[in-house]
Amino acid sequence: MAFGPVQLLVVGVDRPGSHRELLAEFQRLRESDAVRLLDVLVVHKDADGVVERAQASEVAPGEADGGVLVETLVGLGPAGRPAPDAGATDGDSRPAEDEFWSVDEAIPNDSDAVLVLIEHRWAIATRDAIRAAGGTAVADAWIHPADLLAAGLSDPRP
Repeated sequence: MAFGPVQLLVVGVDRPGSHRELLAEFQRLRESDAVRLLDVLVVHKDADGVVERAQASEVAPGEADGGVLVETLVGLGPAGRPAPDAGATDGDSRPAEDEFWSVDEAIPNDSDAVLVLIEHRWAIATRDAIRAAGGTAVADAWIHPADLLAAGLSDPRP
């Protein structure tokens, strides 16, 4: 099976329980096969900045063990706490501590966040065409909507 580009998306939510709406949308995308949900984790960052798992995912059953892949990528152990052996260098395959992406810095205090690991299935054919033409990706970036507006692209929403 061809594997498409993978993205870790972190969406902050400030209304308690509003993450359920997001999870429903990711489920809809999964059913369309535009994306494959590899893992989902919902966390809460308290007023003191402590990040803890808020809810295990049931969005992608059979795809992963609800949050384990995301926890590993962002340096959280089970239950959302820093992994005790993060940064171990005794031959294990885990990244060193300085290679983890810090979820603590991305999420505002006293809020929830949904962390979604997504495979972009829609991009597989394009990637394959680039390779077949002898091309290689030399850079990529996600452009924030505010940057598009600042550059002169009008907001397409009514």
